[in-house]
Amino acid sequence: MTTFSDLETVSDLETVPQDLLIVLRHPPHGSQWLREGLDVALVAAAFGQRVGLLFQGDGVYALLKDQQAGALGQKGTHPQIAMLEMYDIDTLWASETALAERGLSADDLMLPVVPLNAEAVAECFALHPHALIF
Repeated sequence: MTTFSDLETVSDLETVPQDLLIVLRHPPHGSQWLREGLDVALVAAAFGQRVGLLFQGDGVYALLKDQQAGALGQKGTHPQIAMLEMYDIDTLWASETALAERGLSADDLMLPVVPLNAEAVAECFALHPHALIF
C-alpha cells in the first residue's frame, strides 16, 4: 500500500486510489466544520472506504503541533487527527499555497503531509470519484 510518506511528485497522486476525498478548509476552532469533516473521514474508513484528506485554506491549522482547546473550552481536533492512522487514513495532502500564506512549514505540522501546488490540487479532485468539502 502506498502511503503519504511515499509520495514525492504530483504524478504519484495516481498511485493512491481513494474512494473518498475529504477536503478540510476550516480552522480547528470557531466552528464545527473541521470536526465534522474528520468524523466523516473516520466513519467512512471504519466502513472500509479508502479515504484521502486534503487540507486547504485555514484547514491547515488543524495540523499544527501542540494546539490547545479553543475559546469557551471548545475541544481541539488533535485526538481525532491522531486516530487517522489507526483507521488506515494515511493519505494526507496540504495546499502548498495555504501553507505558504500562513508561514507554515512541514516542521510546524504534527503529521507529515504531501504539499500540493494548485495544479496538483486540481488533479487530486479529478482523480477522486467522490469528494466532500468541509
